[in-house]
Amino acid sequence: PRLTMAGRMLRLVVFDLDFTIWQPEMYQLWGKPRLTPIKHLNLSKQTLKEAQTTDANKILTDNSKTPITVFGGAAHALMEINRLREEGHDIQAAVASRTDEPDFANTCMQHLKLDDGTTLAECFGDRIVIDCYNDKTHHLEQLRKQTDIPYDDMCFFDNEHWNIQCVQGINVHSIYTPDGMTKKAWRDALKHFEMTDW
Repeated sequence: PRLTMAGRMLRLVVFDLDFTIWQPEMYQLWGKPRLTPIKHLNLSKQTLKEAQTTDANKILTDNSKTPITVFGGAAHALMEINRLREEGHDIQAAVASRTDEPDFANTCMQHLKLDDGTTLAECFGDRIVIDCYNDKTHHLEQLRKQTDIPYDDMCFFDNEHWNIQCVQGINVHSIYTPDGMTKKAWRDALKHFEMTDW
């Protein structure tokens, strides 16, 4: 595909974590995420698919056995980005999160896995900003400095509308995902950047 739009190129796709990439939010967990044997749980096939981890026989739960799952739209977008990278396109995924439980989030990223076999940590690499003290404008500025990718070539997804509003001043195309990341939100990003021959 052609990833350009009037001189702009979709090169950095930035995701919030809590209720954008996964659910529940980290502050809602009862204790640190832990790998729990599937045989001890009564879960649907869909939940097991969304909760797959690096251990085929276990998923991440909290102390109350609540599973931590990746939104289908998030998994779809990340696998598309992985595929594009494999094809030689200059595109990367990144994280901008204000979660107040960074250790919990890092555990989730290390263990949660997509259908293509990659973990969330592998999808994001070192392009992860977790900082509950500063707003998303600050997060995106850090990512711009780290990656040397201009704001015009970024797209940002978040489930909190005020985070979307706060980055409007820096010209990052942002998409509101109040119900978690969806395939439609990803398609909207592709449409905005006029990505053709997809």
